[in-house]
Amino acid sequence: MAEEELEALRKQRLAELQAKHGDPGDAAQQEAKHREAEMRNSILAQVLDQSARARLSNLALVKPEKTKAVENYLIQMARYGQLSGKVSEQGLIEILEKVSQQTEKKTTVKVSVPKCSWQKKKIAVLSVVLNTHYIKTCFSP
Repeated sequence: MAEEELEALRKQRLAELQAKHGDPGDAAQQEAKHREAEMRNSILAQVLDQSARARLSNLALVKPEKTKAVENYLIQMARYGQLSGKVSEQGLIEILEKVSQQTEKKTTVKVSVPKCSWQKKKIAVLSVVLNTHYIKTCFSP
């Protein structure tokens, strides 16, 4: 029994030390992510002017996934030499519109209700034409 308690204490202490100092593999991953983020920021600072950079950082607060897509697009264009000079705010707006068109989502929601008796119940049908939402509901008198 004492050996089991000793083993439990060792495991607990090891977990505490790993939590305190971090796992070496985890530190390497964090360092790699940090370097990648620095590289992305460096490239974006080179290809965007100040107003475009400000707009992109504002967008990152609201729509981080769209910001990531725009950043990837800009970095790819910079790597292939498709950018001539810095991208202005108006140029960034055009890129945002292109990305929005490519990633536009279409949502379809259809709700069906069991069939109602036509003689005993009145049927009200509400059709909302926003992204093809159809809701059918039966009401009794």
